[in-house]
Amino acid sequence: MTFLRYLSPLRALRDLRAYLASRKPYELWFMMLALVVTMIILVMFVKDSHIESPYKRNIIYVEQWPITRTDEQIRAQQKIDQAKKHIAEAELEKKRAARQAEFKRLDDKLESWGF
Repeated sequence: MTFLRYLSPLRALRDLRAYLASRKPYELWFMMLALVVTMIILVMFVKDSHIESPYKRNIIYVEQWPITRTDEQIRAQQKIDQAKKHIAEAELEKKRAARQAEFKRLDDKLESWGF
């Protein structure tokens, strides 16, 4: 802790003033110019780093049915929807299997090369 007792803001300011007083005027101007250019670059980086998230719409589509719809009509519509769902799931599973086969071929090729 003896090291910290030598640190003080007043001593730092006096040291900075003595350093700046010993410099020639053109050195001070170049120092200020270098500081300004550095600050401009830093401000540009800070300003550029702020990316606004794009607005994402949350659209909910609903189907409107008449209130007089019977249970048989509801069941028939559910069968149609279930068939569409099975077709979509089969298509997705087919795409997953194809993608998995691609990765398997790549893995086998890398395995044959010793990776």
